[in-house]
Amino acid sequence: MLGNIVAFLSSGANIAFFVCALLAIGGAVFMISFTKVVHMLLAMALTFLSLAGLYVLLEAEFVAVVQVLIYAGAVSIVMIFGIMMTRHRGDEVEPKRPLHSWLLGIGCLALFGIIFYAIQQTALPTGEFQAAGDNTMEIGKQLFTLHVIPFELMSVLLTVAFIGAIIVAKREED
Repeated sequence: MLGNIVAFLSSGANIAFFVCALLAIGGAVFMISFTKVVHMLLAMALTFLSLAGLYVLLEAEFVAVVQVLIYAGAVSIVMIFGIMMTRHRGDEVEPKRPLHSWLLGIGCLALFGIIFYAIQQTALPTGEFQAAGDNTMEIGKQLFTLHVIPFELMSVLLTVAFIGAIIVAKREED
């Protein structure tokens, strides 16, 4: 089993994957662990950036750029504005529960161990992946031929959600 880990870490791409995966998981854990909203937002941005790194490793450059522009950039900025424009009461701190913390840690380690064992015992098929020459053109072809109806439905859904948010904000203002 240890030989598999050494073989995995013998490649630079695998090490980069491991670092990006740890940053993504760490950012997600920190996001739900922090108590200050700005710290949560920074942890979420770290998660988004590390996911973009994983997309680069998967040779999905277009998706990586969209991840950085939309999620790490735009969503983070919108959330910062939301934090700045709302009123916050004093942060209420929960009482410390050491038993719950220990049980949570043991449960996390057990889950990690089970997942690690399952991955080690799984026989994955080997083969050469044939990537498309131009990822962006292939995404466009798929999006506007096979998936045009869901694409249009999503735009209608986002428009309805945007109008609903404006109505709700208008009611709270009055």
